[in-house]
Amino acid sequence: MTKQNAIKLFDQKQVRVLWDEEQEKYFFSIVDVIAVLTESPNPQVYWRVLKMRLKEEGNETVTNCNALKMLATDGKMRLTDVADTEQLFRLIQSVPSPKAEPFKMWLAKVGRERMDEIEDPEIGIDRLMETYLKKGYSKEWVNQRLKSIEVRKELTDEWEERGVKKGQEYAILTDEITKAWAGLTTKNYKKLKDLKKENLRDHMSNLELVLNMLAEATTKEISKEKKPNGFKESKVIAKEGGTIAGNARKQIEQKTGKKIVTKENAKKLGVSKQGNKLK
Repeated sequence: MTKQNAIKLFDQKQVRVLWDEEQEKYFFSIVDVIAVLTESPNPQVYWRVLKMRLKEEGNETVTNCNALKMLATDGKMRLTDVADTEQLFRLIQSVPSPKAEPFKMWLAKVGRERMDEIEDPEIGIDRLMETYLKKGYSKEWVNQRLKSIEVRKELTDEWEERGVKKGQEYAILTDEITKAWAGLTTKNYKKLKDLKKENLRDHMSNLELVLNMLAEATTKEISKEKKPNGFKESKVIAKEGGTIAGNARKQIEQKTGKKIVTKENAKKLGVSKQGNKLK
């Protein structure tokens, strides 16, 4: 199955989803949905107990649920119980929650929006911008972030063309680029910014985003010229592309006397529920 990872927001809470292009349907992380509906401090335990009860009752909703790999809080892709929209509608009936009805409406809206985006991709871009703006980011930062998504997609398309495998190999190459330009592994970069499952790029300043884009765009251009064969050769190029951006970072820091890679995350940079802006 061809899948695309995504994060959807319900009531400002994240729900991990996978879009399956072949089946043309979303699969939602069940524990994320449980967390939203119950506000349980341990949704994994809540789901485990509910799952056992439903199995004893012979509920096919649980029996038919699959496990797919999703990004976990430790930054790794781990198997997670998922359900499609129809399964979730039935599962919600077993979870007493005042949010049940609003969540059903949200599920229907998410599915409808995806169909709209397939017919007109620009709708998806507009909705993503709206999501970032609602979270308190400035329009200037959002434009930069959307551009970074485009650059990243071009790079991963190039990796796919060169025979690099999605998942772990993509992660390793990304790590090489990050180490070369920022001087930190992706894991340590997130640790510096006090992040767990959050997207690192959503917590970068404008300049951090620019340098990260420079590193990835340069890596793509070098790869297109050298045409590496597979992961091992692409790893060398990833380091080369990142190093070019790393040299730019060092020159900027030397001229300004300020560090570019800092511990400041979105909250510290000014994004809040009150609508302050990340500039």
